[in-house]
Amino acid sequence: MTSIAAIRKHLALPKTSWQICFLAILGGVASALLVILFTLTIEEIQQLYLIKRDNYNTLDDVSRFDLPIIGSLIILLFAWLTGYKYLRTGIPFVLHRLKVAHGVIPLKNTLNQFFGSAVALASGFSVGREGPAVHLGAAASSYIGSVLNLPFNSIRTLCACGIAAGIAATFNTPIAAVIFVMEVIMREYKIHIFIPVMLASLVGSLMTRSVFDVSHNFEYFHKIELIPQHYIPLIILAVLLGTLAAAFNKTLVTVIKHSVKIHIVPRLMLAAMITGSLGYLIPGAMGVGSGAIDVSLTNNWQIGVLLALLLAKFIMTTFALGLGIPGGIVGPIIGIGAIAGACGGAIAMQVLPGENLGSDFILLGMAGFMAASLNAPLAALLAVVELSGQLEIILPAMIVITIASIISGQLFNNRSVFTMQLDVQNLIYRKPPIEKTLQKIGVLGIMKDKFELLEQASEKTIAGRVMTTNANIPVINKTITKIMVNKQVTEQISYYWAEFDEQVPLSVKQDNAAQMDAQSAYQISNKMHLHKLSPLSHQATLAEAYLALVESRCGGVYIYQKNSMDIIGIVTFEQIRRYLVTGKLA
Repeated sequence: MTSIAAIRKHLALPKTSWQICFLAILGGVASALLVILFTLTIEEIQQLYLIKRDNYNTLDDVSRFDLPIIGSLIILLFAWLTGYKYLRTGIPFVLHRLKVAHGVIPLKNTLNQFFGSAVALASGFSVGREGPAVHLGAAASSYIGSVLNLPFNSIRTLCACGIAAGIAATFNTPIAAVIFVMEVIMREYKIHIFIPVMLASLVGSLMTRSVFDVSHNFEYFHKIELIPQHYIPLIILAVLLGTLAAAFNKTLVTVIKHSVKIHIVPRLMLAAMITGSLGYLIPGAMGVGSGAIDVSLTNNWQIGVLLALLLAKFIMTTFALGLGIPGGIVGPIIGIGAIAGACGGAIAMQVLPGENLGSDFILLGMAGFMAASLNAPLAALLAVVELSGQLEIILPAMIVITIASIISGQLFNNRSVFTMQLDVQNLIYRKPPIEKTLQKIGVLGIMKDKFELLEQASEKTIAGRVMTTNANIPVINKTITKIMVNKQVTEQISYYWAEFDEQVPLSVKQDNAAQMDAQSAYQISNKMHLHKLSPLSHQATLAEAYLALVESRCGGVYIYQKNSMDIIGIVTFEQIRRYLVTGKLA
């Protein structure tokens, strides 16, 4: 076995190894580079007309109205160049590809994500950077696995690593990136995935620090000084955040549901008109959300202004994303949560005069709204801690997050906005538990690569070889059939695996197949079955092998590497059944 084949076989098993860690670092570098290029592209575009990044207050009224329309026309140009067939992007699309294609992302979707989202973010649409970061990171890292022809289970792990590196490279929050991947993307905590994801996230954060300023956007908040008497207003705020999160998710899904039959051109133009009109009136609502946070901090806590800003941001985000503008949702969610927190802080300061609670409530609004909208409480908690750089926020944030999540989930039956998007778009993101378990193991990890290959052998010869061969070494018969294809004779190759249904009596066992008499050969042949083996790529997981065999519940599949006619090993249904029953691969 060559070293490359040995590495692939090792990667097929759900174990932590230096090989997967090295690939995670490599994938993290590629993902971070692509995300950094994406960020620089946005900044270069915005420098043409903005004094400060993501701050649209400096634009005149007409420019704020025109900019989204120009941006949507450019996005449509990119969509037209790809035939309008590769417009699905962002986190929901990546979740879908993880289930149906082990995280392998089509190139044209990635191109639309890069250029379309860069233009959308530079044009003032209320979309975020993390959706593109997830998509680009997953595409870059999984591409490495595809080029190296790695087992699909390891490509899936690399996809998770790329996502973590992309998020860390975008926000410089390596811990929150890891938790986001495990809690939202993979939806499980497995040590063989957790360690590579941590390494990739670390790489993404380090590369971001080498290119951009290491400070976070929210480090200018004052030190958290909440005391127990402030917890009652916090509980009320959490209830409102849970309610608002449920309303946000259901509004977004409703817009998607009613616009899905409309062509992409009128949809994007409508999104541009809504963004331009609201941006004309309320410039702080445009962009990712940092502009809205700045307005929340500098408006002297005027409740009327904050409510108008909240409504504008809510409408701009749900219609931009619901109508198909490429971009992420987490950035605007943080912005909406910040504005809602500012509203709660302004009201609390009216009830508790002399208390400066505004900035504290802004941070807690981010945490609560993000947790309830994404159904990701731990990721929301760590994101706010890392972004603000304040450990003192943990206790009050836990109060807000738990209450907001309970209110949103139990009272309003709200779920993660990503799964709700996938449901309304009829995209697969769930697998039966058996398939989900078997996806973690590649066929290379358990296949029987030691076998005896016969060619055009008779049943007597096959039976004799089975009887004189170690029981752990399969005997496979290769048959070649001449068939007519397009008026030309070609060869069709099939493989058959010989198996006995029950133990052959000792009286018919012989040391040499040639010595068997007719009666013994007849008895053995009656107890032997020849199972036709279906071909399966060496990249496949046990899930694909299981699906190929589940109807017959017997036999096996043969594994090939380059040529589907060449066998390198077999996986039997009995191996899969034994693993499902005992949990052991051997």
